[in-house]
Amino acid sequence: MNILLLIQSATQEVSDAAEAVAEVQTLNYIELAIKGGWIMIPLLILSLLSGYIFIERFFALKKASHEDSNFMNRIKDYIHDGKIDSAITLCQSQNSPIARMIEKGISRLGRPLNDVNTAIENVGNLEISKLEKGLPTLATVAGGAPMIGFLGTVIGMVQSFWSMSTAGNNIEVSMMAGGIYTALVTTVAGLIVGIFAYFAYNMLVAKVEKVVFNIEATTMEFMDILNEPAQ
Repeated sequence: MNILLLIQSATQEVSDAAEAVAEVQTLNYIELAIKGGWIMIPLLILSLLSGYIFIERFFALKKASHEDSNFMNRIKDYIHDGKIDSAITLCQSQNSPIARMIEKGISRLGRPLNDVNTAIENVGNLEISKLEKGLPTLATVAGGAPMIGFLGTVIGMVQSFWSMSTAGNNIEVSMMAGGIYTALVTTVAGLIVGIFAYFAYNMLVAKVEKVVFNIEATTMEFMDILNEPAQ
């Protein structure tokens, strides 16, 4: 009989503990974010900004890196056949950084090759600048978001110590809870935003470098076409 009572008592204690754990786990991410205080607002803005820049640049770079394997062959044939207007029309139909550079070079045909090369390089610099749009902001978010999170940590700890100093000898854990929540939640949020922005920045930089490599290779190919002896 005593054994049955002990088993029932143990079962009840386990049930009570499970209910307590369930109550603790009902705290969702939104409630955690609210616990972080006002410092979570700039972190939220930075997260939305970095997400927008990443998505917009990802698809823009994907479009810019698209290559028409037959583009330069057709340009070569048009130039050798003297069909300059057809070559320009082909470039305008492509709507890509490489096509705009080649179009500028074709429009300078008849001038010294150094002038043609300079014109292409100038357009190339402008195109690369367009491709890199938003990347400095993304790099700033990667470095600034953790710092804002740490600022929230300092603010939270100041709140906790202020509560302790004003409580006198009646210090309770609940007095420090608000400050500790702010300290921990803002740190986590800042690191999450910063890590995402950091990886997004490096991924986009790699894509920009790939496009730049293709631009340089195409420029060299175009100049080789112009340097070919007339047949």
